[in-house]
Amino acid sequence: MDFTNDEMIEKAKKPAEEALKLHRFYHGKMQTVPKCCIRDISDFAIWYTPGVAEPCKEINKNPELAYEFTNKANTIAVVTDGTRVLGLGDIGPEAGLPVMEGKCMLFKYLGGVDAVAICLDTKDPDKFIETVRMLTPAFGGINLEDIAQPKCFYILDELRKDCKVPVWHDDQQGTAAVNLAGLYSGLKITGKRIEDIKVGFFGCGAANVATVRILISAGVNPKNILIADSKGVLHSERSDLDDVKYDIKRHLAQITNPDNVSGGPEKIFEDADVVFCYTKPGPDVVKKEWVARMAKDAMLFACANPIPEIWPWEAKKAGARIVATGRSDFPNQINNSLIFPAVFRGTLDVRASVITDEMCIAAAKTLSECAEKIGLNEDYLIPTMDQTWVYPEVAASVGVKAIEQGVAKLTTSREDLVKMAEERIRLAQEMTKLLMKEGLIKSL
Repeated sequence: MDFTNDEMIEKAKKPAEEALKLHRFYHGKMQTVPKCCIRDISDFAIWYTPGVAEPCKEINKNPELAYEFTNKANTIAVVTDGTRVLGLGDIGPEAGLPVMEGKCMLFKYLGGVDAVAICLDTKDPDKFIETVRMLTPAFGGINLEDIAQPKCFYILDELRKDCKVPVWHDDQQGTAAVNLAGLYSGLKITGKRIEDIKVGFFGCGAANVATVRILISAGVNPKNILIADSKGVLHSERSDLDDVKYDIKRHLAQITNPDNVSGGPEKIFEDADVVFCYTKPGPDVVKKEWVARMAKDAMLFACANPIPEIWPWEAKKAGARIVATGRSDFPNQINNSLIFPAVFRGTLDVRASVITDEMCIAAAKTLSECAEKIGLNEDYLIPTMDQTWVYPEVAASVGVKAIEQGVAKLTTSREDLVKMAEERIRLAQEMTKLLMKEGLIKSL
């Protein structure tokens, strides 16, 4: 790698500089446009009063018809309280709105999913839960976003219990699924078996907690897992985990680390085949000497943004065979954007009532298989966002798994699911291109 650290930091600043200018120019990223023909003003009698009363009456008789007569079947809410926005922390609901709009844009362009940004002015998890429950009649699904932990775990669990539409937290399930996809590919390259690997987790926030759960469901032995938070390795004898707010950490301490290994984060690297890092921006958060203690053919996921916990080339020099980060300008970007548009596309297309761990695992397997078709190597674990043919494949796998598990209201073939997703995504992307071509979306 020819770039110096200072050059990489300067490069990381450029998107932020452009973002300020362009967000002000466009006044945001999303708008609402009609999807029906409006030939002249007389059509309003069909789309609004008096004609609209007829579908209203039918929905009143059978609420499921909302999926047929409205856009509910393809609309989700992206909901936050602004308490943990990107790496910025608790910046509030208004300041979180640009991120939620960006998420909605990705849902539409990459998955053909209509999404609405909703930023709630409350930090009370129970008020948050109640508000989301009350919103569900208008939406086919809920995407939770940028909520501080530990309440993010409570909110997701409570909403999944009884919501009438699928609820997903991208910072948990999305990150876990894309991590698993990268792991699947890494295991194919190194020839290791998922049930044998020793896995370390540096950081115990939403991303790593969800990844632990998904990896165990996918076959990782919990006895082969070590997790470190800001106070060191989790183990069952840590008295500071007795507080009720640390329920999740205490549970993880009980099911992992059977030898009660203690100490700092360096301990999780010793003889580890894989380490997932979701801590704070680096570099030098992960030390080269820690990486040097990992097993042969080790994999390191250093995913802090905008700067990973250790520069990839430094990690490779220290002995890691495969290194992934959250950045698009380095090889092996681990990006949720490869997962969440397709997961919701597949979920909505079969009208699934829930997004299960098995659906996430199916998405991860397919993402790895798509990369395998192109050609796996140490610098190419998963596809990139511009390989748009991947999204329908992942969506179809999610839909098929939902059907297999009996959580889908609609049943169809994998082939038809691929075609449905391809068409939805094509329409979204062609619409954007047409608006740009006609000058209806202007260039600065």
